[in-house]
Amino acid sequence: MVNQTYIVDVLVVGGGTGGTAAAIQAARRGAKTILVSEFSWLGGMLTSAGVSAPDGNELEAFQTGLWGAFLQELRQRQPGGLDNSWVSFFSYDPRIGAEIFANWVQELPNLHWISGQVPIEVYRQSDSITGVRFADFAVTAKIILDGTELGDLLALAEIPYRWGWELQSEWGEPSAPVNFNSFTKRYPVQAPTYVVIMQDFGDAMSTTGVAAAPEIPAAPNYNPSEFTGAWDAYGAETFLNYGRLPGGRFMINWPICGNDYGQGLGRLIESDVSRGEFIQESRWHSQNFAHFIQNQLGRRYGLAEKVFPHTSTAFALHPYYRESRRLVGLTTVREQDILPIAEGRVASIFNDAFAVGNYANDHHYPGVQFSLQPKSIRWGGRWTGTPFTIPYNSLIPATTDGFLVCEKNISVSHIANGATRLQPVVMGIGQAAGMAAAMCVELNCQPRHLPIRALQTALLADNRSKTAIIPLFNLPPNRSDWLHWQLYYLNNPQAYPDSGYCPCPSENEYPDSAFDKALIRESNCFKGIFSRLDRQEYRFAVTAPAAYQGQNWQLVTLRSHIDEQLSAYPHEQLVTLWGRYNHFGNWLLVEHLNGG
Repeated sequence: MVNQTYIVDVLVVGGGTGGTAAAIQAARRGAKTILVSEFSWLGGMLTSAGVSAPDGNELEAFQTGLWGAFLQELRQRQPGGLDNSWVSFFSYDPRIGAEIFANWVQELPNLHWISGQVPIEVYRQSDSITGVRFADFAVTAKIILDGTELGDLLALAEIPYRWGWELQSEWGEPSAPVNFNSFTKRYPVQAPTYVVIMQDFGDAMSTTGVAAAPEIPAAPNYNPSEFTGAWDAYGAETFLNYGRLPGGRFMINWPICGNDYGQGLGRLIESDVSRGEFIQESRWHSQNFAHFIQNQLGRRYGLAEKVFPHTSTAFALHPYYRESRRLVGLTTVREQDILPIAEGRVASIFNDAFAVGNYANDHHYPGVQFSLQPKSIRWGGRWTGTPFTIPYNSLIPATTDGFLVCEKNISVSHIANGATRLQPVVMGIGQAAGMAAAMCVELNCQPRHLPIRALQTALLADNRSKTAIIPLFNLPPNRSDWLHWQLYYLNNPQAYPDSGYCPCPSENEYPDSAFDKALIRESNCFKGIFSRLDRQEYRFAVTAPAAYQGQNWQLVTLRSHIDEQLSAYPHEQLVTLWGRYNHFGNWLLVEHLNGG
């Protein structure tokens, strides 16, 4: 029974990564906004799903918008910093991430957040979506956004969507299958992971002589052979440090004989009951993996305490979904749109681009190695991904008004979803969708009629969290000419360089900004011998300080002018560096570089 009906400008359903960003941006733009979430934490993949070691958009030039602001907040709030794992440059306590999003929402009087609710019915007038009903209230709004983890509003509103694979004949995607087969039937979408956080309890023994960590019981269907060999290619310590978090904790989100779960994936969209069954099984699967880890590596490792806000505090609030229902939109992002152009290091850009991504195309199917067209590149002494853009028309249904998507549910092929699904990209999608929704209210227009250049300009010039639209390796957001070059390539797309480098003066020709100086102040000074093993592979034999003397580290950077300096530095020369040493990745993240 509906006890109350709210009337607002913008309604965002789903408090995940994209939905949270959309609601914050819409409200910051001035729209009266309601955000309805299923869970008590906001942030989705970055928090409530437990993936607090995010991938992608790690380069300084791509740390923009709400994603860049989130990283800045994490750096200020996370004791000991973010250099804790080797899978990501940013690993943190998920409680701190949830606190950041909650704080951002609470500071906006025109944003009303309601948690613990899921959509039940969508209201429609002709070809326009007008509202959503929940258990005991309804919301009508001028623009409604689907930020659910699995695109649930698409189904409720009967808006056309895709689920599963497309054949190569559909769009000519080089990695798509020629025919449907037993593999595509078994895994219609990528496998989710129910993240569990483990903890190092140390070698201490209790008074009874039992190791400190409580025993992790096996869950139903325990089969140790499913996990045998999980870390054989890495070693146990390296395996644990993959997703290491502060405070001696470990994010267990491991794809090799680990806790990805893909049994009966179709159940996720069949019914509430079948979805619940899948979620329970995936959680048991992660519990069994944790049980296996404890049995193999000892009782110093147990389930983490007091992490997530429910009874089983080591388990995320919901699975980490890598793929959902995908909108049939005005434009569909295909594999070709995320791959490097011929002889280039960037993908071609969309005219209606609004967000940037750069992660490799990464697919998860338990027990199967699926070959994909490569899009990885070496940059800054390490592997990263080809930069690409997301088009605004991928958020808009082909025939429905009053509606936008803002999560993994954009109009994207199954193949390309492997790169567009990453947390920073989805945060950028959400921010742009929220901005678009608020501007549609201002201009009294439908999303399909919103002038794209007005949206792009608003995102570039946002006074709180300006966001890059054109990916350029050497254009970090702290540069004074950042906006000039972003607008230049929007106005002259034919001039966009294949290399991803704009012909602007070197960063070294500018005095250090306050941002640069802050990075250096937070760094440590090291001296040693620089070695170039390959064009983009650098080592550093430490001579000082004495505590690290004789150690040999990989050198990496996220900053374009440091990348240029490293690529030109003489082999086997003494060098003085300022940076942050990551013990678990055995690399020095270089922030500043001088001669010896």
